[in-house]
Amino acid sequence: MSLTKQLQTVLDKRRDILKLRRLVVNPPDSIDFSSNDFLGLARSKDFRDRFMAELQTFEHPPLGSTGSRCLDGNSQYALDLEARIAKFHHAEAALLFNSGFDANSGVFSTIPQPGDIILYDELIHASVHEGMKLSRAGSKIPFKHNSVTDLESKIIDICAQDQSKQKRRNVFVAVETVYSMDGDVPPLKEIITMLRKYWRKDENGWVIVDEAHATGVFGENGRGVVCQEGLEDDIFARVHTFGKAMASNGAAVLGTETLKNYLINYARSFIYTTFMGFSSLASISCAYQMLEQGLTREAQNHVLALVSHFKNTIHLPHGYLLPSTSPIQGIVLDGNDKVRALAEYLKARKFNVKPILSPTVPKGTERVRICLHGDNTIDQIDALVNATHQYFHNPTKSTTHFSASTPVVASK
Repeated sequence: MSLTKQLQTVLDKRRDILKLRRLVVNPPDSIDFSSNDFLGLARSKDFRDRFMAELQTFEHPPLGSTGSRCLDGNSQYALDLEARIAKFHHAEAALLFNSGFDANSGVFSTIPQPGDIILYDELIHASVHEGMKLSRAGSKIPFKHNSVTDLESKIIDICAQDQSKQKRRNVFVAVETVYSMDGDVPPLKEIITMLRKYWRKDENGWVIVDEAHATGVFGENGRGVVCQEGLEDDIFARVHTFGKAMASNGAAVLGTETLKNYLINYARSFIYTTFMGFSSLASISCAYQMLEQGLTREAQNHVLALVSHFKNTIHLPHGYLLPSTSPIQGIVLDGNDKVRALAEYLKARKFNVKPILSPTVPKGTERVRICLHGDNTIDQIDALVNATHQYFHNPTKSTTHFSASTPVVASK
C-alpha cells in the first residue's frame, strides 16, 4: 500500500467514528459565540483605523522581517514593543514569540534543567505538553485540575525524596490563568502560599502561567490575572498571547532579563524561525495602545457583565453549565452525539458555537463551548438562551442525525 493510501486509511477510520476535523468557514450572517475575540477588537473600526495609521509610521516599512531575530529579523521597533509590553504587565522584561504555542514549547523545552521536575495541571494546554516532550526535566507529573491539595501531596513526596538523596531539584508548577476549555481560574494565591511552605521565593519552587485567555479580559485594563492578584513578583514566567482578545498574533514571555537572555540563546522555537513581520508587530502595538489608554475597558466590563447575564438566565434540564466566570462558557452533556446535536440545532439558528468532543476533553464532560464577546449584545445573549431552552423543552423538535461528513471542530 502506498503512503498516500496509508494516510487515507487512517483518515477514513477517523471519519467513520465521527472525529474527522475539517476546515470550515462560518456563515457571514451567523452570530459569533465561538471565537476567542473576547473584546471584539477583530471587528473594531477604531482598532482597524489605528492599525492602518500605524502602518504609515514608516515611509517604507519592510513587508517581512527578513529572517530570524538572531540574524536580520530584529528591529528597534520590536525591542521598544517588548519594553512597552513588560512595563504594561509590571514585568522586568518581555520576549516576543511568533505564537503562544512557540512560546510555551520554548519555555518548557529549555528552562527545566536536567533532573528537574514539572508539575502540571491535568488540563494544561497542548503547547505545554509539546515543550515537556523536549524537556530535560527528570519527571513530568500531572496534578488534579485546580487542586492545591493534590499539588501539595506531590510536592511533599518530592521534598522527601530530595531530602533522602540530598538533592535540590527545581520544581516548576505549570498552570493557565483561564483554562481554554473550562474557562475557570486557578487558585493562584493559594498555590503560591502553599509553595512558600516548602521553598522561599528565590529557592526551588517556580510557577509558570499561561495568560492566553486572560489577556485583555482580566485585571486593570486587561493586564491579566497575575496583575489582578498582585502576584507579579511571585511568578517565574508568564506567557501572554495576542491572537485572542488582542486581535493580533504572536505572544510574549514575561520574566527577568536573565530569563529573556536564556530563551534568546536556547529556545529553538525562537532561534530557528523567521520572526513575525512589521504588520504583526504594528497590530500588537495598536492593541496595547488601546489597553494602555483604557479604550478597551468598556468592552472588558461589558463582556464580564454578559457572562453574569448568561449564567443567570440559562436553565438546563439536562447536563450542566461549566463553573466559569470568564467569557468561556460551556454546556456540558454526557456524550459526543448529544453535544453535536445541540451545536447543530444552535448553528441552524445562526448561532456560531462549537462542539468540544472527547478525547479533546475527558469522556463524560463533552460540551458545547460558548464564548462571549465585548461586541455581543444582551439581545443576542437572550436569543441564544431562548434557543437553548427551546431545544431542551420543545417536544416537536427534530432529532439531528450525523453522517461521516459532519465536521468536528475541536482544539486543545
